[in-house]
Amino acid sequence: MKSLLSFALTGAALILPLPAAQAADAFAACLAQLRAPALKAGVSGAAFDTHTANLAPDMAVIDLLDAQPEFKTPIWDYMAGLVDDERVADGRAGMARWQAELDRAAKQYGVDPATIAAVWGVESNFGRTLGGRPLLTSLSTLSCFGRRQAYFRGEFFATLKIIQDEHIAPERLAGSWAGAFGQTQFMPSTYLRLAVDFDGDGRRDLVDSVPDALASTANFLKRAGWNPALAWGYEVKLPAGLDTAGAGRKNKRPMSSWVRQGVVRADGQALPAGETPAGLMLPAGRSGPAFLVTRNFDALYSYNAAESYALAIAHLSDRLRGGGPLVQAWPTDDPGLSRAQRRELQRLLIARGHDVGEPDGMIGARTRQALQAAQRELGLPPDGRAGMKALQALKASAAPTAAN
Repeated sequence: MKSLLSFALTGAALILPLPAAQAADAFAACLAQLRAPALKAGVSGAAFDTHTANLAPDMAVIDLLDAQPEFKTPIWDYMAGLVDDERVADGRAGMARWQAELDRAAKQYGVDPATIAAVWGVESNFGRTLGGRPLLTSLSTLSCFGRRQAYFRGEFFATLKIIQDEHIAPERLAGSWAGAFGQTQFMPSTYLRLAVDFDGDGRRDLVDSVPDALASTANFLKRAGWNPALAWGYEVKLPAGLDTAGAGRKNKRPMSSWVRQGVVRADGQALPAGETPAGLMLPAGRSGPAFLVTRNFDALYSYNAAESYALAIAHLSDRLRGGGPLVQAWPTDDPGLSRAQRRELQRLLIARGHDVGEPDGMIGARTRQALQAAQRELGLPPDGRAGMKALQALKASAAPTAAN
């Protein structure tokens, strides 16, 4: 029979959840075994002992490990919430406020202001949503339980090094369940490699310094291969009969080849006819929006390794430059909701007596459970999905009450 430590270190806890007391014991044993590799990675014994002494596991992050929205959410829901009119307006306001810093970063790193601002908007809603999970707690838990433990141990050690070498207080290092933190959500190891001090105060501060965060993001994209002479790509229209069997971001052909096959930009402008490699991406299949994407799209992808994520940044950057919504509709009869529409849906649920907390436009477990209950009340399939049909049904059911 495996020991508790064996379960922790092999990820069996992901499959066989341990009782709280046993999880705590396994966690303590795991931390003891992580001390030596942490020291080898450059963490001092004093720093390791001080900052792990009072850690306790947060087993909730194990569930989140397999629930990333980039992979679980329909693309039309994902894009509707991340690229809406509200975020475009906020982004333009943020760009105006930080224009000098964005222009300076663009000049130094070769990444245009709209792309930098789009990352900022998608990652933290322009600094409004930084995440509240203590990095040391999340990353130590993920280092000892679940899958990808080796990866998360590296990030855990990097966090300890940030505290030790950069003199950042542990309580300032809070972020996502996976350990990303700051205005543009760097992982700790990425911070150590690529964060820059852009405001000249002698510190690389991604939490409280917008200039540092924006320039660090530009530095990341430059290192990822961003080419200032290229667009990220284009929404396109495909000719009837075009063979899309080989479609994919990685399957690049010269742009001129796509032009010869009759692919055109969806907005009516001409595609560049040069030899720039571009791949055909069909995130919702042939009947949905189609995109030709360049190496710059790959640079965006490297920020979070999800095509839907990279597409959200790419499209938001276009909107921030003055572009319009996507031309081709997503192939669904139940479109996704903007954040304003999500807040309206939550307010309608509250009016029906359901507890969803503050109507913040974030569709979490409480909103989904309340929506399922309301859907049952309305005779609808209780799927808990916050789409246009659910919003319209709630509005229709509230109309007679409002009229009285």
